[in-house]
Amino acid sequence: MFAAHQKDDFNSLLPGQSTEQGATRRTALKVALGAGYAAAALPIMAQTAIKTSAEGLRSGEVSFEVNGFKVPAFFAAPAGGANLPVVLVVSEIFGVHEYIADTCRRFAKAGYLAIAPELFARQGDPQAYGEIAKLMSEVVAKVPDAQAMADLDGAVKWAGAHGGNLDKVAITGFCWGGRMTWLYAAQGPVKAGVAWYGRLVGTPTALAPKNPVDLVGQLRAPVLGLYGEKDGGIPLTSVEQMKTALAQGTEAAKASQFVTYPDTGHAFHADYRPSYSKGPAEDGWARCLAWFKAHGVA
Repeated sequence: MFAAHQKDDFNSLLPGQSTEQGATRRTALKVALGAGYAAAALPIMAQTAIKTSAEGLRSGEVSFEVNGFKVPAFFAAPAGGANLPVVLVVSEIFGVHEYIADTCRRFAKAGYLAIAPELFARQGDPQAYGEIAKLMSEVVAKVPDAQAMADLDGAVKWAGAHGGNLDKVAITGFCWGGRMTWLYAAQGPVKAGVAWYGRLVGTPTALAPKNPVDLVGQLRAPVLGLYGEKDGGIPLTSVEQMKTALAQGTEAAKASQFVTYPDTGHAFHADYRPSYSKGPAEDGWARCLAWFKAHGVA
């Protein structure tokens, strides 16, 4: 299941803007936001369907240090805003490309300081890969969950030093990032999470010792799961398994919810891909913002 799910999550890149430090630093994020589309194993649209203006925003490339490594990230926030609610945006397996940057701008337009860290930066440049198997084995599979959690902690710290209110932090992520959303809600300083089609169950490994279903007893923040009923990589049986587990978990686990969209497959929010489904994507976005507000983030 995992391999099939990840195969459907292969992305390509579009040029993006950079403001802070971007002109002088060569990082994985600079490549991701500036290189144009890479050779891809799956068909994609020519461009993102949704383009959010940066007018009225401050945004661009930044970095923050975690255990001696400078993690690149993209951020967007209302210009001149202070004490802003924070949302961590966690990418699909191809990293922080234009779709993720635009998602950050959408959150910024809604009043958030949004930051998307490049969680694959230590392992390599995902944009250089055109084969799913190599991308998975040489980059994605080598990212320890513990490393990703620490980098997300670093992103929160950066946000707090740049206008973010650390009493109001949320997290959202897509596919690979959806799984990370569940994991971080079990240990990070967040008030709420929204997971878009993130894997829920799986075989433990040394680098990924636990999956979301294993962490319901530790969940600190309620998570809204947005899933497609026809997702070929995440069967509804795993969603039902997670629901059963959540009912036996913490108060945050019991408060978590799922929305499953009929006749909808994987990656339905990804507006740069044929998988994009406008109705579920727009409904999910509205639910995401409402979920954060209901749980005291906005």
